[in-house]
Amino acid sequence: MGTIKGFKVRSSTDVFFALSKYRKKKQEHFVVVTLNGNHTVINTHTVTIGLVNKTIVHPREVFYPVIKDLAVACIVCHNHPSGVAEPSGEDNEMTESLVKASKVLGINLLDHIILGKDTYYSYGNEGKL
Repeated sequence: MGTIKGFKVRSSTDVFFALSKYRKKKQEHFVVVTLNGNHTVINTHTVTIGLVNKTIVHPREVFYPVIKDLAVACIVCHNHPSGVAEPSGEDNEMTESLVKASKVLGINLLDHIILGKDTYYSYGNEGKL
């Protein structure tokens, strides 16, 4: 994929617009954006494609492309096909698991963004990372 390679991420809003193609997907897509030390995008990887209301995500699959890209930071993102960007209980549990794994690996997880139809939810902006 890698359509936003070289893009410098300054905010969650940047990610919302850069990954806007996922807002209209009819299935959940879980994506990891790998970043260098300057927060410039190295690559974008689709980790998993799920159902209309759920996808299975494991830290092993999320951080594999981050390590492979020699990234120092990442942002994870997934869409809600319903168009509602509010996190579910499963989203909160998954985020907690990813935060723990990122600390063990020494990789800075900058944000987890949920894409809705016209808006987004940022765990980083909400102070939940």
